Amino acid sequence: MLFLSVESLVFKWAVKRSCGKVMYVGEFESLKAINETCTVRVPKPVKILESAGESIFVMECLPIKSLSRFQGKLGEELARLHLHNRGLLQENARSEGKIGNLEKGVDEFGFHVSTCCGLLPQSNTWSKSWPEFFARDKLQYQIELLQKEYGDRELESLWSELQQRLDVFFVDLEIAPSLLHGDLWSGNAAETESEPVIYDAAAFYGHDEYDLAIAGMFAGFSSQFYNAYHKLIPKAKGFEQRHILYTLFHYLNHWNHFGAGYRSQSISHLKSLLRFAKKS
Repeated sequence: MLFLSVESLVFKWAVKRSCGKVMYVGEFESLKAINETCTVRVPKPVKILESAGESIFVMECLPIKSLSRFQGKLGEELARLHLHNRGLLQENARSEGKIGNLEKGVDEFGFHVSTCCGLLPQSNTWSKSWPEFFARDKLQYQIELLQKEYGDRELESLWSELQQRLDVFFVDLEIAPSLLHGDLWSGNAAETESEPVIYDAAAFYGHDEYDLAIAGMFAGFSSQFYNAYHKLIPKAKGFEQRHILYTLFHYLNHWNHFGAGYRSQSISHLKSLLRFAKKS
């Protein structure tokens, strides 16, 4: 992706990208939603322009460098991002029937536009059920794309069986929608001289644990990041197995993007999850 700095703006040129304008609309709305929570710094989105059939995404230019000093602060601010909508919902419940201009929380899982994790657009269709949303809009979508490309019988068989047992991973767990970054690996986090910054967001309202999945796939986040995060949002029962479940999405997504080199990790995760589900 090409970045051209002009005064206080960065131009992101969408040239021959599979998502085209969909990608930039999704990222624009993602950054806008995160920025409005006033919890963690993101580049402020400015405008999407059209020129010669190409989409140009204009956003704030920040003087960033590799994340180092502010690992702990990012963990804390990410947790506050995840808690923001929960707080609104709690306030809404306490103020039910009262007159006022209270900001409304989002009580469903999804997002108002498609967002792209990599180059692939995700529908983010609203749902009252997180397991239903995650199975349909995340896992099923990725697997359908893989089946069109590879016709992998083992993948189809394992998913067909696991799909019937997904509720096992959410027993006795109450999940309120949290606004998520959606693609938070170390390459999408940095810092300025004074604070951490996250960018290239693919936001939606989902389970807070989801954002930690791809964060753990690649090196870059320290123990300070995780300790600060879990100080505000402690691990719930079953966290480790759900972490594997959420990481499965990203391995499937990488398989779709980069080819069969990610097949073994995807199949291994499916088998591990299925073994756990059968024992539960």
